[in-house]
Amino acid sequence: MSSVETPSEVDLLIVGAGPTGLYAAYYAGFRELSTAIVDSLPEAGGQVTAMYPEKQIFDVAGFPSIIGRDLVSALVEQADQFKPTYLLGRKARTVTELADGGYLVGLDDGAELRVSAILITAGMGEFSPRPLPAGDGWLGRGMVHFVPVLEEHRDQDVVVVGGGDSAFDWALSLHPIARSVTIVHRRGKFRAFAATVRQVRELGVPIITDAQVTELRGDDTGLTEVELAVASDPAPVVLPAQTVVAALGFTADLGPIESWGLEITRRAVAVDTTMKTARDRIYAAGDIAAYPGKVKLIATGFGEAATAVNNIAVALNPEAHLFPGHSSDVS
Repeated sequence: MSSVETPSEVDLLIVGAGPTGLYAAYYAGFRELSTAIVDSLPEAGGQVTAMYPEKQIFDVAGFPSIIGRDLVSALVEQADQFKPTYLLGRKARTVTELADGGYLVGLDDGAELRVSAILITAGMGEFSPRPLPAGDGWLGRGMVHFVPVLEEHRDQDVVVVGGGDSAFDWALSLHPIARSVTIVHRRGKFRAFAATVRQVRELGVPIITDAQVTELRGDDTGLTEVELAVASDPAPVVLPAQTVVAALGFTADLGPIESWGLEITRRAVAVDTTMKTARDRIYAAGDIAAYPGKVKLIATGFGEAATAVNNIAVALNPEAHLFPGHSSDVS
């Protein structure tokens, strides 16, 4: 990655360094736009890097499956052909319109940069995990919200709390590594895809439903067991556990983006068919972009990034062609 020093001026600022933002950086370079990418996380990859770098992703075109970390690495390598500037561990706070139609963007560290256009690819925005009440005081001491390195849990007893896609995905990923994996869910129905639930059941992973985690217990070595209150059992149920994965979902906050004068609908930014927002030269793509019929997939974000960047290229230079030609034609 290129230097983290803040440039004084770029053609395009991409807000969000997840898969959509990284692909947009590549495409912006392909369109010969100087580019910077800002993200509050210290590493590129957005939610993929932060939440599921070791998990298999199955819906990226061209890959029967690919590990999240490998997808991010490939996207960074692709973008780095055009040397975008990465401003990681920083936030874009303020956006002030300039007389020439561009913007002055203020970062949370006090730095400012002039940009001709902005592309917001911030996913679900700033996200924070929903807490497990019984896990108060155990975060980092045996309780986690996601599993960046699966190998750290080899030969452990793991209890996964939750009934959504993340809970069942973690169970699938940890099953070959851990000594045991158990899913605990407070209801009898699951939000996870039925096919994933079926896979977990076929592996023989115990699933305890209508249950609440009431206490985490341990000693000087760390977490040792979890106590449950199960509706069908009058006595407390105790499970061995060195790790509890609290996969209870996340709350999202768009943060400063909400103050940028955009049309916000259901915690997303409304866009038109060119991916333009309510403000000129500000576009959005990926999960944060909203329009009728939107499907939130990584694959969708890639297409939206290309659409946005091509329209940005024309907005900045009306003589430019919307269709840039095929990349395979470039020697």
